[in-house]
Amino acid sequence: MELTQKQEIIRCLKRGWKSPLDALREAGTMKLATRVGELKAEGYLILDKWHESKKYKLYKMLGTK
Repeated sequence: MELTQKQEIIRCLKRGWKSPLDALREAGTMKLATRVGELKAEGYLILDKWHESKKYKLYKMLGTK
């Protein structure tokens, strides 16, 4: 069974800190920040932090509420 993009993103974020490039490679999305916002609105606990370059954020899932 093929996973949906949402399921792929959840699986990706559960494995640790991920950048937008990681999300493109692992889940096929170029809009990680948008998808993370949607997942947070659904109740998923997702941490974010700025990359040391301060040009983009990294994301990591902790679970659901």
